[in-house]
Amino acid sequence: MARHLVVGNGKMLLNMDQHGFIRDIYYPYVGQLNHVGGHYCRVGIWVQGEFSWLDHAEWKFEHDYMEDSLVTNVIARHDRLGIELQINDGIHQRECIFIKQVTIRNHRDEAREVRLFFHQDLMIEGTEVGDTAVYYPENHTIYHYKRSNYFMFNGFSDEGGILQYSTGVKRFNTAEGTWRDAEDGTLMGNTIAQGSVDSTLSFRTIVGAHSEKTIFYWMSIGPNLEEVKRLDQYVREHHPEKLLSRVVVYWNHWLQRAESDLGDLPNEVRKLFKLSLLLVRTQTDEKGAILAANDTDILQYNRDHYSYMWPRDGALVADAMSLAGYQSMIAPFFQFCANTISSEGYLYHKYNPDGTVGSSWHPYIVQGSRRLPIQEDETALVLFALWQDYSRHQVIELPQGLYTKLIRKAANFLSSYIEEDMNLPKPSYDLWEERYGIWTYTVASVYGGLISAASFTDLFGDYERSDHYRSTAERVKRGMLEHLWDEEAGRFARGLVMKDNVWVKDMTLESSMFGILDFGVLPVDDHRVQKTMLAIKQGLQVKTEIGGIARYMNDYYFQQSGDIERIPGNPWIICTLWVANFEIESAKTIADLESPRRTLEWVSQHSLSSGVLPEQLNPFDGTPLSVAPLTWSHATVVQSVCKYAAKYKQLSQTV
Repeated sequence: MARHLVVGNGKMLLNMDQHGFIRDIYYPYVGQLNHVGGHYCRVGIWVQGEFSWLDHAEWKFEHDYMEDSLVTNVIARHDRLGIELQINDGIHQRECIFIKQVTIRNHRDEAREVRLFFHQDLMIEGTEVGDTAVYYPENHTIYHYKRSNYFMFNGFSDEGGILQYSTGVKRFNTAEGTWRDAEDGTLMGNTIAQGSVDSTLSFRTIVGAHSEKTIFYWMSIGPNLEEVKRLDQYVREHHPEKLLSRVVVYWNHWLQRAESDLGDLPNEVRKLFKLSLLLVRTQTDEKGAILAANDTDILQYNRDHYSYMWPRDGALVADAMSLAGYQSMIAPFFQFCANTISSEGYLYHKYNPDGTVGSSWHPYIVQGSRRLPIQEDETALVLFALWQDYSRHQVIELPQGLYTKLIRKAANFLSSYIEEDMNLPKPSYDLWEERYGIWTYTVASVYGGLISAASFTDLFGDYERSDHYRSTAERVKRGMLEHLWDEEAGRFARGLVMKDNVWVKDMTLESSMFGILDFGVLPVDDHRVQKTMLAIKQGLQVKTEIGGIARYMNDYYFQQSGDIERIPGNPWIICTLWVANFEIESAKTIADLESPRRTLEWVSQHSLSSGVLPEQLNPFDGTPLSVAPLTWSHATVVQSVCKYAAKYKQLSQTV
């Protein structure tokens, strides 16, 4: 499972696999709706009588992006055919237009006719029911539509526009789709199809001996026929090559606000840092939702996906992007949270990109007892991230506009949702959404959220509330130190769980206890932080050639081995970087930064060839597990690199 190439602009998102096949098209929100749904929009080539789709085993690929941009740069070689393709894909920085430029290189001694075939396998609005694919003679295009979603396809070569086309039925009875019609190099020209449909179109060019030619293909998306016609005309008038070059220029400029002084980090880490900033941008909808991931291959394992906004993931991603200087990009996230917070003051499990509440597996009733189906850290971390953002950028208008409907509402909930006899937050689900109890990570986040709320109330002169929020935070801290520190084990417990009506410690070794440091409960030099993080570093290390840090001991999610002493769980990018962040903060000399620098190199080495990062890795061969790209993984790279650069600069000045 992975999406090797991702392009987007905050209005639409498009994912491609290792063969360059489009697998997901999201519009009109990033993450919603998916109009391909993981099916294959194929690309094929016909060279003087021989046809090959690009997923044939003889094709060899190199995946990359144009430097500092969201335009792909893919090389595909077929040695037997003597053909090399350079493929550049991008989405217009403002308009809903996808552009593909394919440069065909002929390595033979004679000129050859080459035809490129592009297959459109849409399931508009997530279902194949009621789609229409039609040839449109007015501008010699193919378009698909259903209700208020229109997709128009066009292109050209030096020899002209669309050579041939066909529409037809797919995945119904014996019909596989029009892509089969392409395999003889000729399309039958059917002009319309309705229901479960697809389409294929082709372009022709003559490529001289040891020469190259370029074919352009583009897709326009809009709410009606007139809009996609307008966008199609826009591409024709401005030329797709020029538009792609402008996309590169735009993202080059967008990256200029990022920190450039990254100390002694090697080039591959610097490249990953910039790509991570760009990929986080693709997963962020312009209306505020920060999506966890949009790789629909996860549907093979669970009849749901990651195309939701978890407030926790969103808050941590927003914090990282704010740290990197992208305050304006993440400001809509906080407005999204203000618009969707419950009347009681908590944020729900997860949200769809349009602001509606997402699916959940947290029940209201368990064994006859009522419970609130939330993860409390999600509410707390939004306040924490908002204060961190204000502290860095001093943009007071943002929190002022959110003060009543988000900050005070959430803080009132956090300060009231307390187990009075223990001075701890009431139980909720943990950050991994797997178990119910009082969790060290959640408690730390509530402390950070309440301190942040107190800071905001101070900022706005609301001192009575400030005293209440701050005193509650200190109570929570006392409760944590009393009930969650385990002197015998010499580290914090993962949390407390109820057994026989008594709260008992869950001593499972858990990487998220890093939150004690991250959310400001205790300083890095506190012996309890040091001992806990050392236990995580040693006890959750994956003892294979792959390495990395697991989430927790005996992690079951995509588990690859029962040998938990050697492989406590699969290595997670974020958990490995949490240890690196602790080491960065602990560092007192430049030499102390060697270990976190190696970790950042490790992350770079275990990205996909394009630079995309997964959620977790196979502990035996390092291949991606679960989804890719995971937004949280890339955001944690951004955070770690920023922290490393700042610490390197600080320590260099003291030498």
